[in-house]
Amino acid sequence: MTKGQADVVRAALAVLDEQGAARVSLRAVAGRLGVRMNTVLWHAKSRARLDELMADAIVGGVPLDRLPRDWRKRAAEIMRRYRVALLAHRDGAAVVAGTYAAEPSTLDVAEALIGALLDGGMPEREAVWTFWSLVYFTLGLTQEEQAAPARAMAEPDVGDRPALRRILPYLAEESFDERFAHGVRRLLA
Repeated sequence: MTKGQADVVRAALAVLDEQGAARVSLRAVAGRLGVRMNTVLWHAKSRARLDELMADAIVGGVPLDRLPRDWRKRAAEIMRRYRVALLAHRDGAAVVAGTYAAEPSTLDVAEALIGALLDGGMPEREAVWTFWSLVYFTLGLTQEEQAAPARAMAEPDVGDRPALRRILPYLAEESFDERFAHGVRRLLA
């Protein structure tokens, strides 16, 4: 990434953190940098490309050093760090979920996670599907968590649905840390 491109991404992340994903635009980034929009376009080419670069920068917040040797613990720790990186930016999960960024940081995290799954003896296809399941689960739960402050957690009217009535006390729980740990544990079982 060039210095100019890195400056554009940093400015876009600043807009994201201050105003949310809906307010990130090429124009907002140009305003933040005090440059013309063409300058931003020179480095990002399009809004879609800016989103990819932002997503990769967010995923770049996943440290891949000092991971456990045991494959399950290593995979779980990578996912924990991934979630922390998503939570470090307002709407971070929404930005990453909205892209398919085959960029260096994203590829490094994928390599580490798939490597852990393969080290556990998973066949290649199962490793890839488990990888996607872990990523999609984490993105979805983190998007819900990041949206939680903006919405009221009112108990839904489930009507005549006995199974939903039984689980209703747990349905509205906002125990995101516990739900995350449970989901990762189940996916890696």
